Amino acid sequence: MLGKLMKHEFRAMARIMGPLYLALLLLAVGANGSARLLSSTQSRFLATMGGVELFVFGLVIVALCVMTLVVMINRFRTNLLGNEGYVTFTLPASVHEQVWSKLLVSTVWALATAVAVCLAGMIAVFRVSYVSSIAEGIREMVQRMSSYYALNGAAFSLELLALFIVGCFGICLEFYAAMAVGYSFAKHKTLLSVVFFFLFQIVMQVIGTWGLFTTGNSNWMGDLSYRLSNANTIAAVHTFMGVTIAFAAVVAAVYYFLTTYMLSRHLNLE
Repeated sequence: MLGKLMKHEFRAMARIMGPLYLALLLLAVGANGSARLLSSTQSRFLATMGGVELFVFGLVIVALCVMTLVVMINRFRTNLLGNEGYVTFTLPASVHEQVWSKLLVSTVWALATAVAVCLAGMIAVFRVSYVSSIAEGIREMVQRMSSYYALNGAAFSLELLALFIVGCFGICLEFYAAMAVGYSFAKHKTLLSVVFFFLFQIVMQVIGTWGLFTTGNSNWMGDLSYRLSNANTIAAVHTFMGVTIAFAAVVAAVYYFLTTYMLSRHLNLE
C-alpha cells in the first residue's frame, strides 16, 4: 500500500513542480543570454533588460525552493488533515504508511529541486570555452579521489547524502508534527499549527543551548574534543558529520513519534 500511496503523491506533486522546473530551465537559458548581453552590449536599454532577466531568474530559484516546501506542507494538510482526510483514513493503510508516503515523496522532490537549481545555475553560466576547463577539473578531481581520497571521498559523499535525507526528514516532520498537534483542536487549527511550529523552534533552541552548557564540561564531551583536536582533518570531518547526522536523526524521530501519535489518537477532522 505504501507504493500506491507514493505513486499518487508523486503524480499530485508532479503536476505542480514539473512546470516550475521547466520554467526554471527556460529562464536559465535566458539568463545565460542576458549575462552575455551585459558583458558585450553598450545599449542601456538592452543592459537593463538583461539585468531584469537575471533578477527574475534569481527570484524564480528562491520561489521554487519555497514552493517545494509549501507544496509539501499543503499536501500533508489537505490529504490528511483537511476534507480529504475522511477518505484518506478509510484506505487500508496505517498512519505510519500515510506519513512515510508524504515524507519520502517530499524528500525526493526536495532532492529534485536541488538538482534542478544546480543544473539551472550551470546552464546560466555555461560557456563553450569553459568545457575544456571543466573537463580538466573533473579529470584532476577523479584522479585525486582515486588515489589518496578514494575511500574518504566516497564516505564523505555518502555522509552528505545521509545528512541531506535526514535533514529533509526533520524539516518535513517538524511541520507535520506542528500541524498534527494544531489540528487536534476544534477551533483555530491553522493558527495553532503556526504557534506550535514556533514553539517547537523555541524548545529546540533551548535544548540546544542547554546541551552545549551541560555537556561542555562533561567527561565524554571533553574526550571527544580531545580526540578531534588530535585527529587529522579527514577523521575530524567524519566524526563531526557522524555526530550531526545522529543528532538530526534523533530530532526527526521525536517529531515522527509526535506526528503519528497525534494522528492516531487525537486527530480532529470536524
